[in-house]
This record gives sequence, C-alpha cells and structure tokens, in this order.
Amino acid sequence: MSTRILTRPQPSATRSAPPAGQPAAARRGPNLYRVLSRVIIWVLVVVQVYPLVWVFLTSLRDERDFASGNPFGLPSSLTLDNYSRAFAHGHLGRYIANSLIVTLGSNLLIVVCGMMGAYALQVLGFRFSNAVRAMFLVGIIVPVQIALVPLFIDYSKINLLDTYPSMIIPLAGFALPMAIYLFSSFYGYIPRETYEAASLDGAGPYRIFARITLPLSVNTIVTVVMVNSIFIWNDFIFANTFVLSDNLKTIPLGLQNYIGAMGKTDWTATFAAVCVTVTPLLLVFLVLNRAMIYGLESGATKG
Repeated sequence: MSTRILTRPQPSATRSAPPAGQPAAARRGPNLYRVLSRVIIWVLVVVQVYPLVWVFLTSLRDERDFASGNPFGLPSSLTLDNYSRAFAHGHLGRYIANSLIVTLGSNLLIVVCGMMGAYALQVLGFRFSNAVRAMFLVGIIVPVQIALVPLFIDYSKINLLDTYPSMIIPLAGFALPMAIYLFSSFYGYIPRETYEAASLDGAGPYRIFARITLPLSVNTIVTVVMVNSIFIWNDFIFANTFVLSDNLKTIPLGLQNYIGAMGKTDWTATFAAVCVTVTPLLLVFLVLNRAMIYGLESGATKG
C-alpha cells in the first residue's frame, strides 16, 4: 500500500522578492497621512504668508489705484511714494527707536531676572523653593488688564508716568513667570555632577553660574527673547495707558497718526509704515534663529 504525501506549493522567490532599486514606499503607494500632513502644512504656510505679501504689494501700490480698483488685486503700477510719505508725516524713525528701546530693555530684564531666579530655584534650592516657584507660575494666568489702574496710580505718585520704565517694568514683570519656567525646565536637565565637580574645584555659586550655567543657556535665552519680542514689539495696552506725549510713542501708537479726520485713512502709506516697522523684527528673528541653529549644531558636535 503506497502513501502519497501532499505538499503545498511554495511561492517562487522571484514573485516575492522586490524589484531591484525600487523603494518599499513606492510599492506601497502614497501614504495618506503624509499627503494630508503636507497639504495642511502648505495651507498654513499660505494663510500665514499671504497677508504679508498682500501688505507688501499694497505698500507699493498707487493710492488712486488702491482706492478705485480691487483692494485684493495685483497692482497695476509700483511706486515708492508711499514710503516717502510715511516717513515724512509719520515720524517712523522715532517710533521705531522707542520700540527698540522698550523691547531691548524688557528682554534684558526678563533674561537676567529669569535666569537668576530659575538658578536660585532649580540649582541652588532653598526652603519653600517649590512654593515660590508655584507662586511665579500662578502669574502666568493673571491678565494684564487688572494691573492697569493700580500701576497708573502708583506711577503717578512716584512721577514714573510717560517714561520708558513705565512700559519696560510691567512688560518684563508679566513675562517673567514664563521665562522662569523655561529656564527652570532647562536647568533640570543639567547633570548635578557638573555642579558638584565645579564645587570640588573651589568654584562658588556665582562662578558656577557664569562659567557653566550661562554658556549652556544660550538656546533657552534665544527662545525666551524670540517669544517675548513679538508681544513687546506689538504691545499697545501698556503704551497707550502710561505714555502721554508723542515723543515716547511706540509703533502701535504711532500708526494711529495715519488716521485723519472723518475716518479718512491713507491706507497705502499705512501699509508702507507697517512694512517698515516689521522689518527690524524680522531681522532680529533671522539673527536669533541662526544663533539657535548654531548653538544646536555646536552642542551636537561636542556631544
């Protein structure tokens, strides 16, 4: 009696093996998640970039063409008269200088106080340091509007109204909790052995801060400056409350001068002024972004 063994046919190797030189992603077809991600990214880019492009094109547009034609259409002719008119009637140089002073002063105060406060809370440590850190973090949820009237009364008593510190102090104060949170989070990743080795070598807390903590905090400093510069440069509420003279007006207040009587507005000159006032902030962001990339690359190379 003979037996017969049934075997299942094996698939050929040539059928299952992928073709040479063909990537696996191409055989699986397009990834739906990747396609949707790219579409969403391009939509966000268009939404963010289109207003800037439109403002720039309108700043080069003739005033009659803008008033009689389609405001959102392409300009029929380009002119630089809007920029000359904006500088002649708007005192843009003074407004930009005031905004630079307020922005630089506020950022300097935020970085110095934020780094030292976070260093004391996270690195040095003391009794009830966690409670103090929690009190700082509570300041993140405090709205700025509730401090306008008390600050105005206090500034009027000590003759601090209509000065640069009247804008720099509250701007730095309300941004300080977030700065302390960012610096504290970064300092938590620095190994304690680094500070212990420096202490064994005879370095005190101030020398450790200057030689170890400060050089390692470059990327965090850039992040804090970039985040706060947007709000400080565009601040309107503090400047409008504490500034009384035209000589100390910042850019948001100065742009109101382009609005004439009976609601008539020189739109093309206003857009030209907006382009001029945005340019310093864009240059600062390019420099800081390059500094952050350089810091990341240096850290990766050393690691």
